[in-house]
Amino acid sequence: MTAARKPFSAAVTGIGLVTAAGVGAKATWHAVTEESSPSGVRHRAELTDLPCDFMYAADDLDATGTLGVAAVRLMDRFAQLAVIAAREAMADAGLDAATWDSTRVAVVIGSAHGGLPFYDEQHTALTERGARRVSPKLAPLTVVNSAASNVAMDLGAQGPSLGVGTACSSGTVALGTAHQLLRSGACDIAIAGGAESVCSRLLIASACQMKAVSTRRDNPAAACRPFDADRDGFVVGEGAGLLVLERPEHARARGATIRAGLAGYGASSDAYAAVAPDPEGRGIERALRTAMADAEVTAADIGHVNAHGTSTVVNDRIEATMLRRVLGGHPLVTSTKAMTGHTLGAAGGIETALTVLALEQQLVPPTVNLDTPDPQIPLDIVRQEARSARFDCAVKTSLGFGGHNAALVLTRS
Repeated sequence: MTAARKPFSAAVTGIGLVTAAGVGAKATWHAVTEESSPSGVRHRAELTDLPCDFMYAADDLDATGTLGVAAVRLMDRFAQLAVIAAREAMADAGLDAATWDSTRVAVVIGSAHGGLPFYDEQHTALTERGARRVSPKLAPLTVVNSAASNVAMDLGAQGPSLGVGTACSSGTVALGTAHQLLRSGACDIAIAGGAESVCSRLLIASACQMKAVSTRRDNPAAACRPFDADRDGFVVGEGAGLLVLERPEHARARGATIRAGLAGYGASSDAYAAVAPDPEGRGIERALRTAMADAEVTAADIGHVNAHGTSTVVNDRIEATMLRRVLGGHPLVTSTKAMTGHTLGAAGGIETALTVLALEQQLVPPTVNLDTPDPQIPLDIVRQEARSARFDCAVKTSLGFGGHNAALVLTRS
């Protein structure tokens, strides 16, 4: 594939990941490229008796040991995941908060639901034990911007601090927003991505009623199967994926290793329905074409797509048809959600990080559980095992309830 012609606007210099596939970028990448079945999905006591009583969880994470008891008490779990991922991304980028200009550091983190499980707990406390048992920390622990504010406080970042809430495209929109902040000159460094943790009986019960989630209770590890002919819905996961983005000249001036370039961003609204995407995929198509125009690349330049690929019957088909229409059949396509779960607002951050690693390693992770490809999905989807390939440009696509679409174009450094 030919390289993108336009110099990228944001340099990716650090990656931090916490997922059900592994704690840390190295562990997660190993799982999504080397393991044939997810290990982080299991039945949850909180979801007992629901049609979908399982989810993906980062059970290997010791948040208390990493952050300390006092800090954990002041953060909902989704914010804890964000802080841990941010620390890894900072270390990976070789940044020292003691020496940077903190007023030139932005934090932009997306989440779909914020601290929803804590809302559940506090509602139970109110109804069962009265108002005096409701925590005064309800608002600061549960608002969507809590991840961004806690990361900013943990790192001492005093530039723009934003919480993005665009449903399942939140992490991708957060990265695109950070890209725009860097381009505008509002900051030199941005820590951006997404974080989510929603082991919520209320939310999963609603998703079951919507028939959006898989009900394969007898085999949770095989339940999430993007693009497979036998798919029946997504499986919720928790996680965080944060990237350090810098103005390229700033990264070069401090001698940073540039892992990839974020060259283009596009966003759009379907303006169609609360939960269903535009049936022709025109909204996500506009976002993708905008990102490509921003990066000044053509379909021929793009060698890999990390798709939204949730394992829902209709959405996978709509997205795949759109990708074929815009990019043709040549890019290698994958969905990594069968290894991480659908992490909702965190998905774009996690999957963009994996796209950066794919560019670096020239290796596309497989779409796990894709046993019988849907004949109505006309794409070259990587399955069974990771595939080596040469490509200089990759795309990440995201769709969210309410018709929120986003796409990023990334290039090799």
